This record gives sequence, C-alpha cells and structure tokens, in this order.
Amino acid sequence: MSRLVTTGSQKAPEAEIKLQRSLGLWLSVLYGLGVTIGAGIYVLIAPVVGRAGMQAPLAFILAALVMAPSAASFAELASRMPMSAGEATYVRAGLNSALLARVVGLLVIATAIISAATVSRGSAGYIQVLVGWPTPLIVTLVVLGLGVLTAIGIWQSVSFAGVMTLIEIGGLLLIVSLGATYTPDLFHRLPEIWSGLDGAAAWVGIAGAILLAFFAFTGFEGLANIAEEVKQPSRTLPIAIFFTLALVTLLYVLVVWVSLVAVPREELARTAAPLSLVYERVTGASPAVITSIAVAATINGIVVFMIMGSRVIYGMAAQGLLPARLARVNARTRTPLAATGIVVAAVMVLALAFPIEGLAEASSRITLIIFAFVNAALLKLKIDGLTAPADVFVAPAWVPALGLATSLALLVGEIVLLL
Repeated sequence: MSRLVTTGSQKAPEAEIKLQRSLGLWLSVLYGLGVTIGAGIYVLIAPVVGRAGMQAPLAFILAALVMAPSAASFAELASRMPMSAGEATYVRAGLNSALLARVVGLLVIATAIISAATVSRGSAGYIQVLVGWPTPLIVTLVVLGLGVLTAIGIWQSVSFAGVMTLIEIGGLLLIVSLGATYTPDLFHRLPEIWSGLDGAAAWVGIAGAILLAFFAFTGFEGLANIAEEVKQPSRTLPIAIFFTLALVTLLYVLVVWVSLVAVPREELARTAAPLSLVYERVTGASPAVITSIAVAATINGIVVFMIMGSRVIYGMAAQGLLPARLARVNARTRTPLAATGIVVAAVMVLALAFPIEGLAEASSRITLIIFAFVNAALLKLKIDGLTAPADVFVAPAWVPALGLATSLALLVGEIVLLL
C-alpha cells in the first residue's frame, strides 16, 4: 500500500506524485544556453587553443557542424516522445531493446556527472582568482551548495540558472565588444586562421581540439531530459534546441578569436582562468568583473548538469530500467531527491579526483556514443515507416543518417589520434 503524503489540501500516494510542467519557452531556452555555455567556452578555451592555436575557431565551427544533424534528430525525438530519460526512451522505442535503452541511459547519467565535475574544476579556477582558497575546498563547497539548490525545486533551479545564463552571455558579449574596441588588428589578423592549413600539422592540431570543442557544445540534448517539466514540449523543445546551437556557435567563434588576438597562444593555453586573462590584457583593468561573471557561468553549468543527471535517473526508474525507489518525487519539492543525491555525490568524487581536460575528453567520447545510438534509433523509426504525429518537428531521413555517420567518424578519428 502506498504511503500517503500531503500536498496542500489534498493527499496523494507518493508513487503518483509527478514532475511539474512549469517551464515555458524562454526558461527552456535559457536552460539550454546555460548548460551549453557554462560547460564550454568559459572552461575550455585554454586547452582548445593549446591544441589548435590560431585555428581554434575552426575547431569550434567543425564541432558545431558535427553537432547539427544530431541536434535535428533530438528535436524530432523530443517532439515525438517528450519524456524524462529522453535518450533511453528514444533507443527503447527505435531499436526495440530494453538492454540498449538501459545502457544508453546509464551513459547519459555518466555524461551529466562527468560534465558537472568538469565544470566544477573550471569554476574552482575562476573562484581562486577572487579568494585564493585551495581547489578541493572550493569544489566541495560549490558542489554541495548547488546540490541543495537542485533539490529544492525545478522552477527555482532553472530560474536561478536562467539568471546566471543572462549574466554569462553578457560576459561573452562584453569580451567581444571590448576586443572590437581595444584591439585594432582584430579583423586584420583574420587570415591567420587559414595560415598553415596546407600542412598536416595544423589539421592534426585541429582534429585533436575538435573533441574538446565538441564538449563545449554539449548541453542542448539536456533539454530532452526536462521534457516532462516543459509546457507544450512538442513546440517548445525544437525551438530551444536550434536556438541554443546557433547562438553558442556564433558566441564561441567570436570569443575565441578575441582571446587569440589579445593573448599569445602559449600563455592563453596555460591559464586556469582564460577569460579573466583576456579581459585584463584588453582593458588593462582588474579582471574581477569578468571573473565574477565566469564564476556565475560555471556555477550555472553545474546546476543544469545536476538537473539533467537526476532527471535521467528518475525517468529510467519510472520506466523500470532502474530501481523504482529512484523514481520517487518528494511531495514538498516536487523533485527526485534520491536521484539528486546520487548525482551530487558522484560529481564530488570525480571533481576532486581528476583533471579538467581528462574529464572533458571522457564526457565528449561518451556523448558521441549516445548521439550515435539516438540517431540510429530515429533512423530505424523512419525506415520502419512510423509516421510522426502532425504537431511535431520532423527531420528528413538523411539527417539521422548523417548524425550517425559524423558521430562515428569523430569517434574513430579520436581512436586513430590516440594510436
């Protein structure tokens, strides 16, 4: 017999409490932008520049092109099946395998946890500029504090993330505008992006940087995992996915070029707080303002990845792919507290144990595997002739085929580089 819990004037079995649809289009867009930008450009400029040098903007552009067909596949599948644990749901429906669905779902959870740990390390680098505390202490305080926020409620968490997203976008626009104002050769040096492309060394560097740059674009797929908390998901989610990918691509390319022109690549590649260094070199002023913005951006990324991981655990448990107790939603917070606790604990362990570059690469590789499965699922649905409902976004059949091919090609290329 289900234990009764009180919600206002009504009583309902705990097992029947559901997630609350409270997110409209703009909060969904801000969620997508927040998880993508917070996980990317503020953290990974330095290692991408270290590998690709002046060709770093090309690495970001190519990573976006790899992402594009998979984004369209996610847009259709999120419209067709707006459920938490989106990727696992898509694979189960398209490939008709509960085992593969469980594997993919666990990979998504791992990606969210590793990504949150990656951004936690990046956040600590910026916070140290302000307070000088040791990294383990900063990571511990940040992860625990944001874990509590994530548990309080989805509207509170995503509203907080939305405010942080506006701040982090403002920080990127500030860097771009200052670069255009105070760096007179910003546009005259654009031909340097293409110099050396006739040699193998430049392309090896770009290829090595693409996987890191790819991590900077991960996040839009997280929108699929808050589908049960989005109003009108069939309409809202495709718009949010495409808007996120287009805007972050433009911002990334502009910011990385300003950074390369403002700071020598060798120095930029070594810093733990790249945009703080760029701001200081461009303006000659204290980097406190941009550092504070970067802290907000990275904290935002941690919050949204924690939400994503906990919702996938919840969704898989609700579908019988994980223990049922993980699908319990607290009556007061309307959030899955057990799932959230697991995510917070795992993020803490990884953030304290591993360096940022290794975490980012691991997350990117797992994400490519997930994308391959999701594209294969949509392709199989189309081959089987299952017609999508009239009110959803529909991608042509070649889109998931291309998404599958590009995901596998980047994975194979990474293996070749490692060998």
